Amino acid sequence: MKTFVSISLLLITVSVYGQKEAYPEPPPMTHEMTEFWTPQPEIVHPGKIDKAGFVSPPSDAVVLFDGKDLLQWEKAPDKSVLVKGKDMSKFKSTEGADTQWVVKNGVLTVNKQAGDIQTKQVFGDFQLHIEWRIPEGIQGESQLRGNSGVFLQGIYEVQILDSYNNVTYANGQAGSIYKQTAPLVNAMNPPGEWNRYDIIYTAPTFRSNGAYRTHPTVTILHNGILVQNHTRITGTTPYIGLPQVMEHGKGPVRLQAHADESAPISFRNIWIREL
Repeated sequence: MKTFVSISLLLITVSVYGQKEAYPEPPPMTHEMTEFWTPQPEIVHPGKIDKAGFVSPPSDAVVLFDGKDLLQWEKAPDKSVLVKGKDMSKFKSTEGADTQWVVKNGVLTVNKQAGDIQTKQVFGDFQLHIEWRIPEGIQGESQLRGNSGVFLQGIYEVQILDSYNNVTYANGQAGSIYKQTAPLVNAMNPPGEWNRYDIIYTAPTFRSNGAYRTHPTVTILHNGILVQNHTRITGTTPYIGLPQVMEHGKGPVRLQAHADESAPISFRNIWIREL
């Protein structure tokens, strides 16, 4: 008797709740349903190309070197400072310190005896454009041939080197993340011709213990050719030793005055966009 009642109740429940209600059909999809109009992207005017093929900076760029002076730059501190502690104030040189690099005919040339230079302004995420030239007739081989570098946030080196018909270790040639990641291809122009880097950099974030929460990453175009594709940087880029993780905040763009005996390289048309 109890079993019969239980089955009857179950049938009644199914009968009541099993009924299908008629609901309105969704409206047909239209193109307006996947469009949004605000916010509109900010307008940035691209650089203009002159008769000589020189491209000026975009309208929202911070111009770091336009061929006139080094007001945006200062002498950089000794590199040993970059591996000591977390005090980012040590990354900064004396405000307005003389860089002693040579500006002539719109070109900036390295003074190897004067040491590295760096921007007075510090940056996080950015797009950096920089043009550089190996002097025609340069002598030397491997790393002793037009050696320099661009240090992102003053710490992570993108190698500059004459890699045109000059063999060296793969993770030390032009376009490499120094001692970490070789470029995808060798896109080097011959000595006497200008090279250009377009660097898109994402700064790291850190955990409370100083470890990376997210690694720094970089994409690099060398003469318009992709050589680093969202490459993860694993830490500092020392000449000797393995990469180290050093907690830091925003930092400068640093240019290297390498101590090799080859003729010094030159730079022009340096600008940066904060992202």
